[in-house]
Amino acid sequence: MGLSKHTDATFLTVVLQDGWPSSPLSKSMGRCYPQSGITGSEPGRHDAGKEICRVLAQNVCPRISIVFFRTHFKEGDTHRMYGPIKKFLSKEKPLVYRETTLREFAELESKYDRNTELKAFDDSKAGVKGLVDVGLDKIPRIFIHEQHKLVENSGKVSNSGIPIIDLEGLGKDASLHNEIINKVQYASEKWGFFQVINHGIPVSVLDEMIDGIRRFHEQDLEVKKQLYSRDYTQKVIYNSNFDLYQAQAANWRDTLSCVLAPHPPSPEELPNVCRDIVIDFSNKVMRLGVTLFELLSEALGLNPSHLKDIGCAEGLFFLGHYYPACPEPELTWGTSAHSDSSFLTVLLQDKIGGLQVLHENQWVDVNPIPGALLISNDRFISVNHRVFAKNVGPRISVASFFRTHLPPENASRLYGPIKELLSEETPSKYRETTMKEFVSHYYMKGLNGIPALDHFKL
Repeated sequence: MGLSKHTDATFLTVVLQDGWPSSPLSKSMGRCYPQSGITGSEPGRHDAGKEICRVLAQNVCPRISIVFFRTHFKEGDTHRMYGPIKKFLSKEKPLVYRETTLREFAELESKYDRNTELKAFDDSKAGVKGLVDVGLDKIPRIFIHEQHKLVENSGKVSNSGIPIIDLEGLGKDASLHNEIINKVQYASEKWGFFQVINHGIPVSVLDEMIDGIRRFHEQDLEVKKQLYSRDYTQKVIYNSNFDLYQAQAANWRDTLSCVLAPHPPSPEELPNVCRDIVIDFSNKVMRLGVTLFELLSEALGLNPSHLKDIGCAEGLFFLGHYYPACPEPELTWGTSAHSDSSFLTVLLQDKIGGLQVLHENQWVDVNPIPGALLISNDRFISVNHRVFAKNVGPRISVASFFRTHLPPENASRLYGPIKELLSEETPSKYRETTMKEFVSHYYMKGLNGIPALDHFKL
């Protein structure tokens, strides 16, 4: 970048730029737009909308610009209070920012060190729950998502037709079996996401799994700290935000992570407070996963065992998320928008809700259904989803990811589109890659709202 993205700390900015096109970019509604150079014009900006801008580096040079900042530096006036213009405030447009002095504002801007704050949070090993436990009423700056308010209200629909598939009687009646396959095909093609009921896992097991994750995150911190790590070669770890140092802003959640298949940890490696239920639940999810892969295979017109035979059901990665109540949920996310990197994801959520999926460019609320499990896959649609931070909680969810495992002997194995589904009419859209390359890219980019697969498009 010629100048990385930022907002100006001024009342008004006047920019004079030369004639190179598309040099500066301004951000509106989550997208960047070029500001073309118009002879004789001067782009003016003010801070009412906190517009984000940046400048691209060019392969032609030099580019020249002149910037004038209208600000206030009156001698002896450093203690004067500044804040929102009162005549613009109302019940519909309440106060968003508190009053401050120029001195305080300048000191905050000059002294803030994001990396120091990230490291202090990480080194505490207390996670987001630790912040809540000390009575924090303002979220730390590392958690603030600048465009949260803009994105939050963009085209939100409440639970509009999310497919619910009843697996009762599967395998007992041929016509019912075909009906279920057709529903899976429709849900996967149109949504990339659906809920299943009567899936064979008792509600008592689901409830105990939620309680087990609650017990883990709410146990004594000194016990929990023993598992705190960012070394993902370990089978069982606890931390907050796997992409803490890569993401532009952290999410409001803590996570217990476990690699459960094909080489599970010994029982002693699992936390004592949730050991038995993690083992029981994961065994049942593995069996359900085989059933779901058979249905997806048939929905693709393949042999029922095809996806299982190529290894899709071998690996299971388990995440137990804990979303504490947030004092400022309008400023951050529980989980920012992303798509999963797994073959298939089985998600269990509690009764609080907050999950949304992106469908036809609208965010749809996924209201919890007692006893239901949420399924997402990446064959038909790689669905974007996100989780709101809430001022109630904690919210708890358990995500089980069916993915390939990464033993040394598989390091060079190539993965790509299923060859049986390719033709002149439906050519390959992605290049082949190794799982090592794919996982490295996924962790490097973090949850930035861009599907990891986009990097491998042809």
